Amino acid sequence: MTASVSGSPKDRVLIFDTTLRDGEQCPGATMTLEEKLEVAELLDTMGVDIIEAGFPIASNGDFEAVSLIAKQVKRATVAGLARAISADIARAGDAVRHAARPRIHTFVSTSPIHLAHQMRKSEEEVLEIITNTVTQARNLIEDIEWSAMDATRTPIDYLCRCVEAAIKAGATTINLPDTVGYATPDEYRAMFRAVRERVPNADKAIFSAHCHNDLGLAVANSLAALEGGARQIECTLNGIGERAGNAALEEIVMAIKTRGDVLPYETGIEATMLTRASKLASAATSFPVQYNKAIVGRNAFAHESGIHQDGMLKNAQTYEIMTPESVGVSKTSLVMGKHSGRAAFRNKLEELGYSLSDNQFQDAFERFKELADRKKHVYDEDIEALVDQNIAMAHDRIKLVSLHIVAGTRGPQRATMRLQVDDRIVVEEQEGNGPVDATFNAIKALVPHEAVLELYQVHAVTEGTDAQAEVSVRLSADDRSVTSRAADPDTLVASAQAYLGALNKLMSRGARLHAQHAAE
Repeated sequence: MTASVSGSPKDRVLIFDTTLRDGEQCPGATMTLEEKLEVAELLDTMGVDIIEAGFPIASNGDFEAVSLIAKQVKRATVAGLARAISADIARAGDAVRHAARPRIHTFVSTSPIHLAHQMRKSEEEVLEIITNTVTQARNLIEDIEWSAMDATRTPIDYLCRCVEAAIKAGATTINLPDTVGYATPDEYRAMFRAVRERVPNADKAIFSAHCHNDLGLAVANSLAALEGGARQIECTLNGIGERAGNAALEEIVMAIKTRGDVLPYETGIEATMLTRASKLASAATSFPVQYNKAIVGRNAFAHESGIHQDGMLKNAQTYEIMTPESVGVSKTSLVMGKHSGRAAFRNKLEELGYSLSDNQFQDAFERFKELADRKKHVYDEDIEALVDQNIAMAHDRIKLVSLHIVAGTRGPQRATMRLQVDDRIVVEEQEGNGPVDATFNAIKALVPHEAVLELYQVHAVTEGTDAQAEVSVRLSADDRSVTSRAADPDTLVASAQAYLGALNKLMSRGARLHAQHAAE
């Protein structure tokens, strides 16, 4: 792809999604292979230009995920990340080689603080590394992205030398990231302008922005980079990522779409899929979206103030700068019940953006019928929670069979639990300081482990006393942290399923958890 992406009244901005790489580096946000494939498929369908599928050298699991995504994705470029190390680049090239549009994304530190304390290399040594590694990558794949890690804290003269070396060696995209979320919009805009003006052959590469949100400026900085000449923005669904996260894809897309008067750009993203993508990412990572999150939060189109409600009734534009439908939020959600049949349920799933296999559909329909028998009204949010949980649990080794609780003011509270562990059914009864504690004690007795409970959080999926409870659980073990969510009208059942979901993730990542019945 050439650097010139203009030619129309609005310049085309490439959307580079790194949910599967940088997003997954968010503590506790690890996804299974199946979840990564599902997220990648949706990103491709919604029009993301480049999908950064992972860090192939990190593990065999990461390599396999990147390879499978490269084979699966039909339209988008698939990128694999690599440090400026020969083995990394070879591994990344091998992982993405089956893609219709493969890319190697390699990076090296350039700031004085990184060179002195992390790289322990001189400026000249790093320039040589850039030339050698970008050349190696270009000999494997035509599409090469090079990143100057900690670009915003790199002296501009040296940054220009590094960029010049990368372009000369064959880099087709130059990424100048705000790695530590340090820059302000004016600084970031000026950096792009200076580099593009000063570096020979800068017009032969597309410049890219990658911003972290440590000061809450990731989206603002990304948009400022466009004014400085960048035409690729790297972002993640829901803004997930290391530390305070990355620029949020949905915010970037809708800012460009809504404020075309001051942002004369366009993306290829189908905006009506943003809400569905947000919910899928949230379900896959088990990271809930904050209620007041821009664009995709539950309250993004909610109005409680009397003044606001009055204005909305008279003209929606008084307090809404975009419509709920424009980002895929349906105004009508109460449509399903216990008398709804398969055809209606399948149609509802299609409306919500789900495409399930026959087996997945059958499992989801059976769970829907069970839920409809227990709950008076079934909302879209109930169905989404049900299907997302079904997908997440499909490959779990440990599954809840039944749970019986004895609770009340006169303790102790007791939990009797039946689990399926691989092909065995195991049963245990435990007491605890409350029904949740008893439930978790039963799990520990059935599946002995050393994981520490870091988070236990409950909220309702919808309104009403019969609403599904959505429970989030975060477990840590061996310096690894995973999060899982589950929903059920019974809070204790949801609690058990969320805990087991997190435990399954720890086990699938190779943590030292020994699934065995205490009686054995």
